[in-house]
Amino acid sequence: MSEEINQHRRRFLASATIAVAAVELGVTGLAQAKTASSSSPDAPTVKAGTHTTFGPLKQIDAGLLSVGYAELGPAEGPAVLLLHGWPYDIHSYVDVAPMLAAKGYRVIVPHLRGHGSTRFLSESTVRNGQQAAVAQDIIALMDALAINNAILAGYDWGARTANIIAALWPDRCRAMVSVNGYLINNLDRNKMPQSPMAEQAGWYQFYFATERGQAGLEANRRELANLVWKTQSPKWGFGKAIFDRTADSFDNPDYVAIVIHNYRWRLGLAPGETQYDDMERQLASTPVISVPTITLDGDCDGVTPASDGRIHAAMFSGKRVHRIIAGVGHNLPQEAPQDFVDAVVDVDGYAGGGA
Repeated sequence: MSEEINQHRRRFLASATIAVAAVELGVTGLAQAKTASSSSPDAPTVKAGTHTTFGPLKQIDAGLLSVGYAELGPAEGPAVLLLHGWPYDIHSYVDVAPMLAAKGYRVIVPHLRGHGSTRFLSESTVRNGQQAAVAQDIIALMDALAINNAILAGYDWGARTANIIAALWPDRCRAMVSVNGYLINNLDRNKMPQSPMAEQAGWYQFYFATERGQAGLEANRRELANLVWKTQSPKWGFGKAIFDRTADSFDNPDYVAIVIHNYRWRLGLAPGETQYDDMERQLASTPVISVPTITLDGDCDGVTPASDGRIHAAMFSGKRVHRIIAGVGHNLPQEAPQDFVDAVVDVDGYAGGGA
């Protein structure tokens, strides 16, 4: 494949102690790798943990759910949806959200199904954690909030959800920030073994495949999440208060059912719902994402080792930049909020916007 070099101006951290590796990809694929250590000394920096709360959350009926969410910033500002992963919650964005709001963005941070104050509207609804269902939740939320399109940004489950919307509903996704690149699940591909080290990193998926694992999650949801945090972000010195603030979200009555179904569905051990079959067929074809994208990797991620972005290059047909954030693990927005904010603002610029 022919490769063309395109160089673009970038925003980097003010701190010279953190290096950012950027790889720019265009329509033709991989273009160039570049590393820098600092930028303008006037660039703002925010220390992780600066903010401790969102304040009172809002609730809105959207699709199958009553969604609990934080909203910050001007109602008329360009919309940004920040999507969390597992085992985390909206507090992954407790620093990112106010920083974006201060830049003029309308920031929406929802609890995904099974987390926090989000609840199913009907007791009879299947507690389904498959990827298509979670993505449909966010489309329903955007409809309920009258948001036609937004920048979608996320990691883990949240990045996968953003990927799906960007791929299947590109008119709803203005631009995207995705930690760990392209994460859309393909069930046939999921049957293929990975390296022993990669399999070890996902140990909880195999644990959850058993009845013992389901009982273990029910009995030890906080202890298990704390262990996952430590192994997925080995350099993140989070304290008890930070963890407990998020762990409260795991008391949701549907938490265990959603988490167990999500991981069993991925391994082909639990069925999805027929209403999502068409979506899943489209996703199984690994659709290419055309919207402007910045992908991020933490170089201390205990789940997905950082890469130069080449492995996912063919899955993005529009402008794409890949950055490696030094000293950061899996929960990138909470560990490195300034880098995440920079990525959202920069990708908005690629889409021709700016708050």
